Amino acid sequence: MALPLAPLAVVAAKYGAVAIAGYALMRQIQPGRLDQRTEDALDEVEDGLSSHRPRDREQVNGTARFRRVIRLGVNGPGFEIDATALGRLKMRRI
Repeated sequence: MALPLAPLAVVAAKYGAVAIAGYALMRQIQPGRLDQRTEDALDEVEDGLSSHRPRDREQVNGTARFRRVIRLGVNGPGFEIDATALGRLKMRRI
């Protein structure tokens, strides 16, 4: 009985393409740095969404923070999710 290799080759090509794309992406990412001032600014953001438009500047600032504790069972292990984002949109007429 012959083994159908054509379907296996298609699946292998798909996974190979994804692996090569992931490897290429990882090669392009530059290592980041840790700035304590940025960490402090992110820790000071309040929960929820907010936006602010200063009168003296042509920009809109926005912040978002999502904090949750997820526990598996009543006394089981858990973990905390803390996602924070800062944004600025500047537009000017030229």
